Amino acid sequence: MAEHTYVHGYSTRESERLSDQAETLTDLLHHDTRYPAGSRVLEAGCGIGAQTVILAGNSPGAIITSIDISEESLRKAEQSVRQAGITNVTFRQADIFHLPFPPASFDHIFLCFVLEHLADPEQALGRLRPLLKEGGTITVIEGDHGSTLFHPDNAFARKAVQCLVTLQRQMGGNSLIGRELYPLISYAGFRDVHISPRMVYVDSSRPALVEGFTKLTFTAMVEGIGATVLEKGLMTREEWDRGIAALYRTAEEDGVFCYTFFKATARK
Repeated sequence: MAEHTYVHGYSTRESERLSDQAETLTDLLHHDTRYPAGSRVLEAGCGIGAQTVILAGNSPGAIITSIDISEESLRKAEQSVRQAGITNVTFRQADIFHLPFPPASFDHIFLCFVLEHLADPEQALGRLRPLLKEGGTITVIEGDHGSTLFHPDNAFARKAVQCLVTLQRQMGGNSLIGRELYPLISYAGFRDVHISPRMVYVDSSRPALVEGFTKLTFTAMVEGIGATVLEKGLMTREEWDRGIAALYRTAEEDGVFCYTFFKATARK
């Protein structure tokens, strides 16, 4: 994955958003991701390590290799992992499409929010599959921006979310990929494919999610593409400001926000 295909960019604020997202969604997405002691795990596309810390913390006895194409992201990931006192992770700069490992190197492979940024996710899965031992597992987690629902409804907010979908598509990615995981993983040659939808539902009775997800994860993600949206003329400044304000409005006392992630597991 070339660095320029990451639609959200590599700013300090984006790093903070990724950390907020990982912390907020830990139980929802990762409570059932645990690997046995001694098992070899490849985390493909670790980014700044937001998921790595959770992955390694859940499986302290596993031997984890985390790769990413971005040298800067790897530096941040290693710093986060070391600060957390985690010692079972090795980092390596590598491209998912040109992997430096021999066949059957790993018992398990883990990808989280990676395939959405790739122009050919099926090919990426095909490159990863030989690295698994026979009977080994792959876990894939992706979102789907088309699953976004909120109250009060607002046309400008919906248009702002659609801008994210459009920009990611223009960059060769697919932010609607969550709904496609079953066929993608099946066509790549894996068996026993199982998809588990994980809905985030937020209202004012869940203040931690109002802050951690509606504001700091989702709305911050959309807000982060504002300069590009305006530069490309996808929305006017007034439309954009109204859309972002409407997304923040869903975090108020009578607001509601829903979003669905999809978690897939399969076996070689």
